[in-house]
Amino acid sequence: MYDRTSFTPVAVSVGAGHKRMLASLSDMHEFLTEFPPSRRRLSYGAAVKACEAARAGKISAESARDAMINFAVTAGILWPSDQPIVSVKPVARGYGGFAA
Repeated sequence: MYDRTSFTPVAVSVGAGHKRMLASLSDMHEFLTEFPPSRRRLSYGAAVKACEAARAGKISAESARDAMINFAVTAGILWPSDQPIVSVKPVARGYGGFAA
């Protein structure tokens, strides 16, 4: 019913340094059904149940997202949060090439 309900995306690692963004209940459901049975933990079942309950409108999408995050942490697939990027932009000023 609420398959397209979106929430703040959850980034998960899908191997070899690639990430997958789960931004809706449909994305989450698809990811969970494709997840290898040999790597599933107890939290996997909770994430599936939460996703199904959210799709049925029984709980909020954010609650299902929280269950997905818990599963991703226990499975070791939660993508690390982005670190702030600190850089110096070269500018054509002065002799050093940087803004004064």
